[in-house]
Amino acid sequence: MTVCVSYFINLTIPRSGEISRAALLKKYEKVPFDKGFGTIVAERIVDLLIFLLFVIIAFVLQFDKLYKFLIDKLPVEKIIYLLIGGFLVFVIFIFVWIYAEWKIIKKLKQKLSGLIEGMTSILKMKDKWNYIFHSFFIWFTYLLMFYVTIYALPETSNIGFDVVIMGFIFGSLAVGFTNGGIGAYPLAIALIYSLYGIPNDVGVAFGWLVWTSQTLLTIFLGLLSYLLLPILNKK
Repeated sequence: MTVCVSYFINLTIPRSGEISRAALLKKYEKVPFDKGFGTIVAERIVDLLIFLLFVIIAFVLQFDKLYKFLIDKLPVEKIIYLLIGGFLVFVIFIFVWIYAEWKIIKKLKQKLSGLIEGMTSILKMKDKWNYIFHSFFIWFTYLLMFYVTIYALPETSNIGFDVVIMGFIFGSLAVGFTNGGIGAYPLAIALIYSLYGIPNDVGVAFGWLVWTSQTLLTIFLGLLSYLLLPILNKK
């Protein structure tokens, strides 16, 4: 239930659901916040690895179109500058983290130990492969839901799986950078599908159709879980 609540809260502020989920675990299951949050971070790492697998599959299937799209649409020079700047910030952070004796750094290190313990909890699970399998299955059903929706519009009913997975990837990225992907989700799908000759209005309509259906389900399950949590955890 905390998962449903966290997805619902993510619709308001991106990635705030993970923090709220850790807080709910502390409130109802007495799991320390840092360990609970560490476990959630570990789950997100597994999700990221599975998502990267889908990206690799799409890259192999659509290398020519994807390469052309990235070269034409992305400001390569700005990305290089950002990467260099990010690397320098990372080096400074590591230096401060190792050598600084500030009280705030010491407190952060104490909190980090609990966070790391939570993150490594998946490696210590007895059924970790079962967990990884179910995580992959959840992503597969998410992709399957996206695929089934193409039959809702005549203009998208004939597109192939390789095109579907491209829309799935770009739509998922839009969700990660905005609150629930509102607005950005259909635009991202329309943008990538325009490479395959799908009109912009059709791509946007398809994106809104997918986004609306999954968002309504998220809101329903999130609110229901939020109402049931205190009732089912009275003790």
